[in-house]
Amino acid sequence: MDRRKFIANTLQAGTFVAMSATPGFGMKNLNFMQKDLFFKISLAQWSFHNVLRAGKMDNLDFPVKARSLDCEGLEYVNQFFMDKAMDKKYLTEMNNRANSEGVKNVLIMIDQEGQLADADSKKRLQAIENHRKWIDAAHFLGCHAIRVNLGGGVEKTEANKAAIDSLQKLADFSAGSNINILVENHGGFSSNGTWLANIMKNVERKNCGTLPDFGNFCIKKNKNRECLEEYDKYKGIAQILPFAKGVSAKASEFDSAGNEKNIDYLKMMKLVKESGYEGFIGIEFSTSSASEEEGIKMTRDLLIRAGSQV
Repeated sequence: MDRRKFIANTLQAGTFVAMSATPGFGMKNLNFMQKDLFFKISLAQWSFHNVLRAGKMDNLDFPVKARSLDCEGLEYVNQFFMDKAMDKKYLTEMNNRANSEGVKNVLIMIDQEGQLADADSKKRLQAIENHRKWIDAAHFLGCHAIRVNLGGGVEKTEANKAAIDSLQKLADFSAGSNINILVENHGGFSSNGTWLANIMKNVERKNCGTLPDFGNFCIKKNKNRECLEEYDKYKGIAQILPFAKGVSAKASEFDSAGNEKNIDYLKMMKLVKESGYEGFIGIEFSTSSASEEEGIKMTRDLLIRAGSQV
């Protein structure tokens, strides 16, 4: 049996996780596997949010960490260089670090700049203004997109109108920079696949799309952040994938076989492949306790395994 058939059969047997932890089946083998995938793997910086917030890792160290974990692309989070959007010297250093590691700057996830579906029009217009500097920063870094949130709405129909207007304004501003405006399902109305798909159908801008996240389909939470109402994640992903210009592979907890406990990755990856998407899929490991680096590795291995089977 040749090496390619051996690996394929091993994946079908479900023993990939065990193999990846044994001597001789390390990064070179993972690189070999990735060559046959229909997508490329990026790393969402949020996967390191604990160590970044604790000062144990610097934003400028992100490229070398991502490369060491065999990721080709970088998905930055603006929270970790919040005051640097217009600092060309700092952004140049970010580019230098990425180039030296041979990784691609993919996008910037934008938070803490206001809500783009805010019921208060004055606040919403300020949020639009706040996002513009990040479009310029993304262009400088050679990214293809920024990720935005459509929060702040109170009534669904009014939030729909506000969201469309905000996205059109940002898409028009970014058109000359070739930057896409991507909406993530990220709580509230945006985690309702029907609502978000309707936004995309009516925004009428080619450089506006979605960043489907495998795990963000909680519409309503209580004061303890526990989910009270959740949209069917597989239905939601299928609804917003036709507009995808990026995909986020969320993971937070694994079983003993290396599978995500709450997300069927094989089912998710089949939906992604059937949609025709072939771009970057970003690893986003999210936890408050487990080792972030180990979680990233397990998410990466699961992503490769599932992606190789669909």
